[in-house]
Amino acid sequence: MDRAQQTEMANSFLARHRAAPVAAECVGCIERTTLRRCRVRCAGDNQRGRCLGVGISRWRIRSLGGGGGCDRAYRAVRASTGTADTEAGYGATPAEVGAHVAEIIQAGVIGINLEDGLHGPIRSIEDAAARLRAAREAASKEGVPIVLNARCDVFQLQHGEESTRFASTVARCKTYLAAGADCVYPFGLRDPATIAAFVKAVGGPVNITGRPGMPNAAAFERMGVARITIASAPTLMAMSTIQKLATELRAPAVLRC
Repeated sequence: MDRAQQTEMANSFLARHRAAPVAAECVGCIERTTLRRCRVRCAGDNQRGRCLGVGISRWRIRSLGGGGGCDRAYRAVRASTGTADTEAGYGATPAEVGAHVAEIIQAGVIGINLEDGLHGPIRSIEDAAARLRAAREAASKEGVPIVLNARCDVFQLQHGEESTRFASTVARCKTYLAAGADCVYPFGLRDPATIAAFVKAVGGPVNITGRPGMPNAAAFERMGVARITIASAPTLMAMSTIQKLATELRAPAVLRC
C-alpha cells in the first residue's frame, strides 16, 4: 500500500465517524471476518481493502525483541491498513509521542488511540492535550490524516468525586477535540442514559465500548454514537469456550460438543 492509498483510506475512515451507520471496532482478522459475515460494518472498512483492528510500529516490535512473529506482524500491517492502540503514546514527552506516531504511520496505519491514563493517576488536561497536538502535528508532517481517537480514562480510573466525573470527562474531551482529536473515547462509561447525555454535551464523534448487556448498535446509533469498540471481547469469549471444553476433556464425564 502506497502513501496515496493510505491517505485515501484515512479520509474514508474519518468520514465514517461523521455519518451513520455506527461502526464496530475489534482486535483481529478472525473477529472482523465473523462480524462482516453477520453484516456488521467494521471501523476502517471500505471498498479498497481491509482494516486490521491493531497496528504495530517498528519501535514497538523492537521493544518486543523482534523475531519472526513480530516481523510477520509488521509485514501484515504494511500489507493492509490498521488502527493502532498506542496506549499512552510510548513516550515521556509530547515530542517523543510525536516521533512514535510518525513511525506508526510509516507502518501503514490509518488511525490511532491515545489515552490520558497513566495506569494509576491521570494526566493533567494540559499534558494530555499537548500529547494529542504532537500526534496531530506528526500526522500532518507525514501527510496522512489519521483518525486520532482520544481516550479519556476518568470513568475507568474513577478519578475525582463521582459527582464530578461526567463534567470532567466532557471538559477533557472538548479540549481533546480542540487539540486535534477526531473522536473521543470515554472509556468506562457504560450507562446508556449517561452515554446519550455525553454525546449531546460533547458535540463531536464519540467512541463507546460495547459489552454484553449494553444497547445494540442501532440503539447506540440513535444516541449519536459514532464508533463501538468490542476490542478483545470476542477473543475472550472464544477462550472461555475453549477452557470449558478443556475442562470437560479432563473430567470423567461424557464430552459434550
